[in-house]
Amino acid sequence: MNEQKIRIGITHGDINGVGYEIILKTFTDNRIIDCCTPIIYGSSRVASYYRKLLPAVENFNINNINAASEAHPKRVNMINCITEEVRVEPGKPSEESGMAALRSLEMAVADLKAGKIDVLVTSPFNKHCMQSDRFKFPGHTEYLAAAFDAKEQLMLLIGNQLKVGIVTGHIPVAKISEYLTTENILAKLQLLNNTLVTDFNIRRPRIAVLGLNPHAGDNGLLGKEDDDIISPAITEANKKNILAFGPYPADGFFGAASYHRFDAILAMYHDQGLVPFKTLAFNDGVNYTAGMPFIRTSPAHGVGYDIAGADKASPDSFRAAIYAACDIFNNRKTFKQLIANPLNAVDLDKL
Repeated sequence: MNEQKIRIGITHGDINGVGYEIILKTFTDNRIIDCCTPIIYGSSRVASYYRKLLPAVENFNINNINAASEAHPKRVNMINCITEEVRVEPGKPSEESGMAALRSLEMAVADLKAGKIDVLVTSPFNKHCMQSDRFKFPGHTEYLAAAFDAKEQLMLLIGNQLKVGIVTGHIPVAKISEYLTTENILAKLQLLNNTLVTDFNIRRPRIAVLGLNPHAGDNGLLGKEDDDIISPAITEANKKNILAFGPYPADGFFGAASYHRFDAILAMYHDQGLVPFKTLAFNDGVNYTAGMPFIRTSPAHGVGYDIAGADKASPDSFRAAIYAACDIFNNRKTFKQLIANPLNAVDLDKL
């Protein structure tokens, strides 16, 4: 029974943000340990600091271990990845807090590569504090893609009734147009379709594609990208048996709640997708890196310096990230079992 439990590696993120608060609050509910074995890559000293600061988790106990192989299946485990006397200053970004976040991420990724953990859940960090010779990336997604040599990946925000993928992620707005090619959009549509099938067990998913310009270009009056780049990508996707539709004007699409008619949405750039997603699903939203050979989720919020250490951070999004990682892990396993059986493969084609 214990061997079947999913081993979840958890990075502690920025130690001056809300990371420890959301982690500790999440695991005060012992029921979550029924489906997974949590392994936090963090610091017992920092955890102790926040336990004293936050009344709700004051009596919370952590099982300190030296390696993932020592994890107790019925406890919340922690591998100490910071040996020095690190300084904790809630609400204050610092180089020290950035390096503590990086060390946690590096150790968790090493264990993920080695198969010592099954999935990865990352707590928020401050990318500016992380910048160094070891980290020259705009975020988790790009770092993980480089670490695993993944050529294609997709930032996918998932909520109870909403899934939003992004064609262009952490890039300046001024560079969006040069990244938007028919080939890139088609590649993201293929990734999105594949993850909906394999990771979410959705047969024949319907995908809405948003336009780039106001009113999706208004027949070229407000820009030609929608007709010349996005529409051809949708046509090519349809030829590959992907049910993609659009391009839809983003404002009207969300304003009319048209997203209810689709299994997922592909937005052209970061804020076009994330602003409506966080408006509609912020509390339980999860950031999922699709298209990778492993599973990584995170809460759909940042470090929260403004409320760090004030006992105001909600664990809902982080808890949802834990459950999402478990669900996706199990869904992938089910999908592999289905396609491994020729009889099941025939049945799948008929659905």
